[in-house]
Amino acid sequence: MSSGIEHFFNTLIATARDVLPIVAIMFGFQFLVIRRKMPNLRAVVTGFILVLLGLTFFLQGLEQALFPLGKLMAQQLTAPDFLGLNDGGEAHYFWLYVFAAAIGFSTTIAEPSLIAVAIKANEVSSGAVGTWGLRIAVAIGVAFGIALGTHRIITGTPVHYYIIAGYIFVVIQTLFCPKQIIALAYDSGGVTTSTVTVPLVAALGLGLSSSIPGRNPLLDGFGLIAFASLFPIMSVMAYAQLSEWQAKRELKAKSKRYGR
Repeated sequence: MSSGIEHFFNTLIATARDVLPIVAIMFGFQFLVIRRKMPNLRAVVTGFILVLLGLTFFLQGLEQALFPLGKLMAQQLTAPDFLGLNDGGEAHYFWLYVFAAAIGFSTTIAEPSLIAVAIKANEVSSGAVGTWGLRIAVAIGVAFGIALGTHRIITGTPVHYYIIAGYIFVVIQTLFCPKQIIALAYDSGGVTTSTVTVPLVAALGLGLSSSIPGRNPLLDGFGLIAFASLFPIMSVMAYAQLSEWQAKRELKAKSKRYGR
């Protein structure tokens, strides 16, 4: 118990040290550049304290639960008795791919930064961009990306092959995507890799690379987050392209109906 409390306070001190530059910049600009009294100073200070405590509890939870859980799940899903080997000695990784896709989808749906972006996009577009439509499109992209990244770890393929090919596809897709959705699609790739997604995805990658024979955690364990950032760009642009195609199809059907 005492070691846990000591670890918590050590994490609190480290987090305070990391947050201190942000506080210094904000208060420094307020008093030295803007030269005005900070409005709602008590509320701001209370907010910083809550942020500090929240980050500390979050980091403590990562170390005690999420990282060990991700590693444990990877070990269990890659255990020889679970995978089963056929006559040729080939393992079956079907459930590992399903788990990776499910983790990618569920963590993205729960991502606070994505929820905030989806709400703002819905407001700015006057409802043209659906909140749930955007969130599901991004989540599908992340799910596919994490599953493909898991396949890369299993096969040991160099990560840059996938990333280079993916961005070439994104550039081509951008040429045919509705212009008003391109910037949002590019931003969607960044907001997915935040507080909920990154810890579990990183734990999964490191756990897989540590459990699969012949894989190096440093070389193969990282890279899943890059997949989680890349493929939502594709899925959001594909969602916009399908929506545009559907709208044109409905408009064409209406014009034919009234033309008769």
